[in-house]
Amino acid sequence: MPYAKRPFPRVTLKRERRRRLEQGHPWVFRTEVARVEGDPAPGDLVDVVNHEGVFLAHGFINPLAPQILVRILTYDPAEAVDEGFFLRRIREALRYRERLFGDLHAARIVFGEADFLPGLVVDKFADVLSVQILAYGMEVRKEYIRGALVELLRPRGIYLRNDVPVRAVEGLPLETGVWYGEVPERVEIREHGLRFLVDVQSGHKTGYFLDQRENRAAIAPFMRGPDGEGAEVLDCFSHTGAFAVHAAHFGARRVLAVDVSEASLALARENARINGVDGRVEFRRANCFDELRRLEAEGARFDVVILDPPAFAKHRRALEGALRGYKEINLRALRLLRDGGFLITASCSQPVSRETFLATILAAAQDARKLLRLVEFRTAARDHPVLLGAEETNYLKFAVFEVRNRGA
Repeated sequence: MPYAKRPFPRVTLKRERRRRLEQGHPWVFRTEVARVEGDPAPGDLVDVVNHEGVFLAHGFINPLAPQILVRILTYDPAEAVDEGFFLRRIREALRYRERLFGDLHAARIVFGEADFLPGLVVDKFADVLSVQILAYGMEVRKEYIRGALVELLRPRGIYLRNDVPVRAVEGLPLETGVWYGEVPERVEIREHGLRFLVDVQSGHKTGYFLDQRENRAAIAPFMRGPDGEGAEVLDCFSHTGAFAVHAAHFGARRVLAVDVSEASLALARENARINGVDGRVEFRRANCFDELRRLEAEGARFDVVILDPPAFAKHRRALEGALRGYKEINLRALRLLRDGGFLITASCSQPVSRETFLATILAAAQDARKLLRLVEFRTAARDHPVLLGAEETNYLKFAVFEVRNRGA
């Protein structure tokens, strides 16, 4: 329909552009914009129209941001973005997860763009919510967000984890703090019959990596060694021990878990203790790159190596260095595996595609003189849905390989 005059500033897109918006991508980049009419302030609502003036979407603008100018909220020109809007959208996100999981003891309730709420992340840990507001338009409407969360989820407390660098890019301050109710230093959650302590206030990101929940369950078959006994496992970038504790719970007879953060390892040791597996898990503080080299020099061997590193590339400019890092850790891990062992390896770097990730591991296998059989390839848990028109939401790669010696 032709654009009709509305009480909002207007963003007109160029004729020569990719039709990403029509495919459901929720961002409008500066490079796609022909002109902006109405002098909008950061966070203001705007209409987005094509070069012929046809209405495409309604969203909020941030003239301070260097790349993403508009984030889309709705494709309905009649839909008001008010308190009721946020209540509806968060209710829809909640119902989606209730259909999939039933029990929402610990889950990602809102996954930003993939839940049509760009720049908003909400994780639920028992009766506490951990929230990140990553975009200016969400920041200026955060009272609507808090009201909806309190009404729909009735939490004991909500903690703001607005200490993410992208906020600075948006022109927003970095901050953390209790946003509602009371938030304890640690929250205990359940996962696959196990108990985990989550540091909501100062843990990495929102405190716990919910995106790997289903992948942690998937490692169970690989915790049996070739002799039928429990496997010997190396878990690198262990964080607070979620993979290590699952490995021991699923039958591994020995797990060496390595991480550089003493604060994370302290919580990991406690997680192992409360699940009764601390006698089979050794936690070691070390840089994983250094430790992999040291273990190789010692001649150490394992039945399974798990690699779950942080994002090596958060933007495309860092891609080349990230791929060197991924190749290095996978190469070292492959050399530590016994013939017939399993490499369980992940990447949460969004700029690294599935194809590039697999090609990097294949190159590492070639250098390590190993043959790989892909047993399973997985992505993030179902409470992290992928918006098909937005590849940015499809960030997690998780692969299991059987590893064979190639010989001379």
